[in-house]
Amino acid sequence: MAARDQIPLGSGFHAKSTAREVVAGIGLAGKNAVVTGGYSGIGLETVRTLAEAGAKVTVPARRPEAAQAALAGISGVTVAAMDLADLASVRRFAQEHVAATPKLHLLINNAGIMACPLARVGAGWESQFGTNHLGHFGLYQGLLPSLRAANGARVVALSSTGHILSDVIWEDPNYQSRKYDKWEAYGQSKSSNALFALGVDLRERGNGIRAFSVHPGGIFTNLQRHLPDEEMVVLGWKNPDGTLPERIKASFKTPEQGASTTVWAATSPMLEGKGGVYCEDCDIAKAATPASQRFEHAREWISDDARAEKLWAMSDTFLANA
Repeated sequence: MAARDQIPLGSGFHAKSTAREVVAGIGLAGKNAVVTGGYSGIGLETVRTLAEAGAKVTVPARRPEAAQAALAGISGVTVAAMDLADLASVRRFAQEHVAATPKLHLLINNAGIMACPLARVGAGWESQFGTNHLGHFGLYQGLLPSLRAANGARVVALSSTGHILSDVIWEDPNYQSRKYDKWEAYGQSKSSNALFALGVDLRERGNGIRAFSVHPGGIFTNLQRHLPDEEMVVLGWKNPDGTLPERIKASFKTPEQGASTTVWAATSPMLEGKGGVYCEDCDIAKAATPASQRFEHAREWISDDARAEKLWAMSDTFLANA
């Protein structure tokens, strides 16, 4: 896998396409899916779209009661208890799901946290790296037998243009000696999500599993819950009076639009025989060049086989010692 593989396909969709539009005409009857974070924001729209197309969708949730309430009325959806920050609960969910559903066709690692204060989960892991990457890594490992049994599964990891903020901090990913920077840590976790997808694809394409990472776009969801309004004003996401700048109105997406790249990566026939790539706006993203804007395209460090292998080995070690 190299940056040259980051070549758009000309999908015919665009930044404001909706999830329903990209799955139109694609039947998912008989398909089983797992979607983390599937009860709010773009995750909820992802679940709704997959279920409407005929898939049976399981939503593992840290707050099962809240998930049940949010998903009420959507047929074909099952909620189960799981907390990505608790490796024991991740392993328990995966074991129970494999026993109940031998074939898993779609695994969508959608859940995540962003720019939160320093906290630790698991075996002392920094919470963004631990939740966004390591929890999902453990989930994938547990569900792997079902993914292989599907004989044609896809794994979709929600990355972000936040990957531009930082490569993996190889010498100190959990901020044990480095001063904590919440945005750098978020960037690291999003680069890890993309390298995870590349690592899955490198390992499992021979077993019929293809993996993709996606940038959903800018969307106001619960992901911003750790950001005070004052900080969003500094970032340019809000005006001082709480209204949205015209630039943000034009560029940010609705949750229905934000779910579209995930659903496209999970279902598009155009991606048959492809994998390991980073997608945005319902297509494979371009490789970044000096002309790329600040928040677009795939930086070179998320298209690097060696980094994917290094992260895989590091993650294996962290989980083995948890």
